[in-house]
Amino acid sequence: MASEHGSDQESAGQEGVRESAGRVGAHENAAQDVVAVDADDTEQGLANRLEAHTGEGIRHRAFTTLLFDERGNILLAQRSPEKRLWDTYWDGTVASHPVQGETQVEAATARLEEELGVDESQYDGLEVTDRFEYKRYYYQEGVEHEVCAVLQATLHDTSLDPDPAEVGGIMWVPYERLHENRRWYRQLRLCPWFEIAMRRDFQE
Repeated sequence: MASEHGSDQESAGQEGVRESAGRVGAHENAAQDVVAVDADDTEQGLANRLEAHTGEGIRHRAFTTLLFDERGNILLAQRSPEKRLWDTYWDGTVASHPVQGETQVEAATARLEEELGVDESQYDGLEVTDRFEYKRYYYQEGVEHEVCAVLQATLHDTSLDPDPAEVGGIMWVPYERLHENRRWYRQLRLCPWFEIAMRRDFQE
C-alpha cells in the first residue's frame, strides 16, 4: 500500500487533458503565493496562486496525503462546493500547497488538523512515498500543473472533526478494491492527482 516509488514523474504532456465547459469564479485564496518549481522540484521562486492556476498555469509544489485505517481502507474527502477547481470531486484525504520554507510533511500535518481535526497523536510515520509531475485542465476555469508529493500514514485513532468549509463529505473505502474495480465506484468523481497517486501506488 505505502511503497517508496522514488521521484519518477508523470509527463505533463501525457496527463494534460482539457475539459470543455464550466464557470469562472474568484477564490478567497487568490492572493496567496505558491512555490514555483522546476521538473526536479527545485524551488524557482514564488508565484501568485491564482496565476499559477490560470491559463497554461505555472508549475508549482503540491502534496496529496492518503490516510488509511488498520484494515486497509483509505479515507476519501469530498472537496467543498466552494472550491474553484474540482469542487465536489472526491480526493485523497487532504491535498494542498506548502508555503515557502515549509516541508510537505509540515504542511500535510497542519492541513490534516485544519480540515479534518486529525492531530499527530492519531498516526505515526507520516512520510513522503512518491512524487510526480502532472498537468490537468478543469473546464475553462483553471489548470493544475504540479510537482506533487504523496504522503501516507495509518491512523490508529480514526476520530474525525471535518471543517465543512473545506470538506463536503468523508468516506472510508477499501483501497485495493477502489483501484482494481473502479466501475463499482463510478459515481465517485475522483480528483486527477489522487487517481495518478493511486495508480502509481499499485504499479510495483
